[in-house]
Amino acid sequence: MRQLYLAVAVLLTASTLFATNSSYVVPTTTLAAQTSNNTSAANTFTTLPNGDLGAGNVSKADVHTLLYSGATTKIYAHMVLWFGEPNHMNIGYNSTDPTEVANQINDMVSRGIDGVILDWYGPGNFMDQAALQIMTQAEAHPGFTFAIMIDQGAIEWYSCAGCSPQQALVNDLQYVESTYFPSPAYMTMEGKPVITQFNVNLSYPSVSWNAALAGMGVQPILIFQNNSGFTADLTGGSYSWVMPTASDYGLPYLTSFYQTGMGYPSVETIGATYKGFNDTLASWGSDRIMSQQCGQTWLQTFSEINGLYNSGKPLPYMQIVTWNDYEEATEIESGIDNCFSLTSSLSSNSLQWAISGNENTVDYYTAYISTDGQNLMPLTNVAAGVHSLNLCGFPIPSGNYQLFVQAVGMPSFSNHITAAVNYSPSCASTVSSAPLPPPPATATVSFSASPNTVSVPSGKAVTVTVTAAMKSGILNAPIALSCGGLPPTLSCSFSPNSITPGTGSATSTLTISTVAVRRMSSAQERSRGPIYASWILSFGIIGFIFVGSAPGRGRIQALAIVALIGIGMVGASCGGGTGPQSGVVKSAVGSNAVHTPVNYPITIDGDASSTRLSATVNVIVQ
Repeated sequence: MRQLYLAVAVLLTASTLFATNSSYVVPTTTLAAQTSNNTSAANTFTTLPNGDLGAGNVSKADVHTLLYSGATTKIYAHMVLWFGEPNHMNIGYNSTDPTEVANQINDMVSRGIDGVILDWYGPGNFMDQAALQIMTQAEAHPGFTFAIMIDQGAIEWYSCAGCSPQQALVNDLQYVESTYFPSPAYMTMEGKPVITQFNVNLSYPSVSWNAALAGMGVQPILIFQNNSGFTADLTGGSYSWVMPTASDYGLPYLTSFYQTGMGYPSVETIGATYKGFNDTLASWGSDRIMSQQCGQTWLQTFSEINGLYNSGKPLPYMQIVTWNDYEEATEIESGIDNCFSLTSSLSSNSLQWAISGNENTVDYYTAYISTDGQNLMPLTNVAAGVHSLNLCGFPIPSGNYQLFVQAVGMPSFSNHITAAVNYSPSCASTVSSAPLPPPPATATVSFSASPNTVSVPSGKAVTVTVTAAMKSGILNAPIALSCGGLPPTLSCSFSPNSITPGTGSATSTLTISTVAVRRMSSAQERSRGPIYASWILSFGIIGFIFVGSAPGRGRIQALAIVALIGIGMVGASCGGGTGPQSGVVKSAVGSNAVHTPVNYPITIDGDASSTRLSATVNVIVQ
């Protein structure tokens, strides 16, 4: 009987401990969910030697977070539609499969992508069937849009029999108008449908877009490519692309493209980001290779945007090159390899992890706890740069557990998770009903500009040193720099565009430039006098005649109003301008002009994933 009592007691104790553990660890996910393929790439797709990453678990962080603070940029993914045809690589799916297309759109939406640009090869072929499926799925996601890019192949290979390039273009445009424009999901700019083109002008310079548009009932906005696209006939804007033969990762090309676009503010600028390029596995390849640099190329193309644009000078559109061009290894569908790994260990009640690779590709870490090694409950998130967690800060009951650490990547990078580490709490008090404490404090950074007040003559430039210095912790994520609150007469640039303080400090040189003030000649200013005088005199005479018939108090009030308006007109006529539009207030004193300095408070923004920093510089334009 004593043995029976002992057995019952053991069972009761075990069940009590199990109940205690179970009541604390409430799984919200599984190890399988955090390691399995969460993309629309085929489960069978494996890593290729050209740099395409095998299907796996990638970060679904919003891609917009890689842009400058306050960005409202619409981000589109360029998509090819030919997989499943025998003359293209077998990647495990068919581009016309409705289920696969639905998975692709869902995957894009989950990463924050706003729409898709379809590389289109004319009506009635395999790619057109895939485009129709994209249209159907896009319509099922309000706010997600698509547009047609007419590829040169639509004219070269898939045009009507015996048609000239001009007639082929006419047929293509009319088909797009009747088939795709009516879709509520079709991309528009300024209320007009958008059509882009790939190498049509380059391969067929004699075609006339003007003549082709004459046969359309709805006039689209045409988007061309590269710097020359801003001046093309009938252009509505231009887009940039990846330059696979560039030894500098195409970054100077992107800078030139953006600066050219700024010179044409009346048309649209569509930027580009990409992870790299490698066509060694393409049947048409010529061994053009642009290294991915373990994800740094992807981040650098975003930094190009962040160094030139900000919330006060925004980039309206951007295109990812590409969503799924596996054959030229620009695809991000299966994720971007950041060459990163981590291992975890325990030191008493401290969970620790060691990393290998560039931590600027990591958004944050998540620590998980499990009672069975399969069903996981997140304990907390930890900022990138921090590699340990005090487990005694959590009310974990006595028992046996398994712990995991996951490195959650920056947008579209691979996620990585450690093997299980066994854990039995040995804190002073391991059973508590207290709620979970807040996540551990992240690294703190001092962000400053020196000097914080600068004077600059009109038409000149001045430099400021921007410093990010660690006060505690580590910050290995790059801080993207941008300017806010810029008036039209000021511009800013950073060298470098981002800084990474690590455990110490890092600096960047900010250059603030002004636009020279345009002043009227003395003859121009004198010529304004008679004109202003004539309409002021006319206004005064008419005003006094009009109010002369007004009775009593109303006449006095009306006369006062006329007088005030007249004085305002005189002030406007004498000022010789409309105020400080050029950063200088001009007032006339005798024959000499006095230019009063104007102060502009400029905000310097620092964006490092979850860390937002800012400093202010007062710019006095002389």
